[in-house]
Amino acid sequence: MESIIQKRINEHIEAIGKLPEFKETIKKMVEIIINCYKHNGKVILFGNGGSCADSMHLATEFVSRYYLNRKSLPAIALTDNVSLTALGNDYSFEDVFAKQVEGFVNKGDVVIGISTSGSSKNVIKAIEKAKELGGITVAFTGKSGGMLRDKVDICLNIPSDDTPRIQEGYMLAGHIICELVEKELFEK
Repeated sequence: MESIIQKRINEHIEAIGKLPEFKETIKKMVEIIINCYKHNGKVILFGNGGSCADSMHLATEFVSRYYLNRKSLPAIALTDNVSLTALGNDYSFEDVFAKQVEGFVNKGDVVIGISTSGSSKNVIKAIEKAKELGGITVAFTGKSGGMLRDKVDICLNIPSDDTPRIQEGYMLAGHIICELVEKELFEK
């Protein structure tokens, strides 16, 4: 038991230890989100499974607060919308995010697709739809970036092939992004 605990801690440290290599990518993400909010846009997030939970978590940080008591920022986790069950039933699971993107995304909105593999078909279709609508597209993925890497404006591909380590990495990056966006917009 102790060896597994130590192994997972070491893997986490190794993956997170490589995040400083991605400071510029994180900074770009912060800048586009700040610009989006300054121009009355919104942030839209989505993913499957653990990435679904992470999209809801990050949307909540924008809507509620991170550190500061402040005005709510518009952010939507598409998985919070129960219409996705109708979309999955009436269309297909591959369309559950793209159809919502079609209804919610305006030019200049930031659209964040989260996929550890970078190959989730429903995330890819939604990113493609967001680009058609003039959204600024971002992906949180694993090491390879999958197909999403080449479809988005900015890709943060966490340097790991292990799903839990990838999720830990993009949650740290997401928290940094939330903190910096909040500080820039409200700590004056």
